[in-house]
Amino acid sequence: MGLFNRRSQESANTVATLDVDPALAALTGEYVIDAAHSSIGFTVRHAMVTNVRGSFTDYSGTLRLDGGDPARSAASIEVKIASVDTGIADRDGHLRSGDFFDAEAFPLMTFRSTEAAQLGGDAYRITGELTIKDVTRPLSIDLEFNGSATDVYGNERVGFEGSAEILRSDWGLTWNAALEAGGVMVSDKVKLTFDISAIKQA
Repeated sequence: MGLFNRRSQESANTVATLDVDPALAALTGEYVIDAAHSSIGFTVRHAMVTNVRGSFTDYSGTLRLDGGDPARSAASIEVKIASVDTGIADRDGHLRSGDFFDAEAFPLMTFRSTEAAQLGGDAYRITGELTIKDVTRPLSIDLEFNGSATDVYGNERVGFEGSAEILRSDWGLTWNAALEAGGVMVSDKVKLTFDISAIKQA
């Protein structure tokens, strides 16, 4: 179910018209991310042989959806760096330290969208600015629209899941250690994952 579909009508002059599904147009509005039913995670290669996965557990965000014209949609997310969780307390402490995020000096990671586009069907791409440690660089996130529903409490929800890849060094996260056999302890490439449930505001 795409947020909109285009239909071409042939006449003396061929004109492309916007065919908006009323049910999808009804999704237009302001939404708040429900962190209790969402996740923001990451995966990074460790010691060249395995993946370490983690997440951020404290964040907030808003979505502005336009069911008739997705290009007018927008997103904003704030993540508290101190909430990083890989399941190992010592590793989490290292990530919060000056070697990596320096959470005391730079407590927030933020994303602000600047552009949204439908790639086809339920696939979308949202582009914006990701800020980590006061370094702001562009980021594009590929998303899949998972649909909408009204939960048992009467909340209107939408769901998206997606991913992106970054080079952490682009944001000043450069700590590493060389391995005796060659290579490094932590890869530069990091995969970000998003599984978002958001509630429509009255």
